[in-house]
Amino acid sequence: MIVSYSITKNQKPTPEQIAEIREAAMRPIVFDEDCPEMTDEQLRRFKRVHPRKEDTTPDRKPG
Repeated sequence: MIVSYSITKNQKPTPEQIAEIREAAMRPIVFDEDCPEMTDEQLRRFKRVHPRKEDTTPDRKPG
């Protein structure tokens, strides 16, 4: 099950939301036929559609 919340810039998560996040972080990743585990080669070749800001610094330009 996927649960998502939208938290605005000035809003803080509730204690219940923080507890849910901590619980979810301890669960193992479950791969299935729609989302199989990637091989090391696939991970090396993976490129983000929208690079993270820290990945676009001069020494880490996408390419």
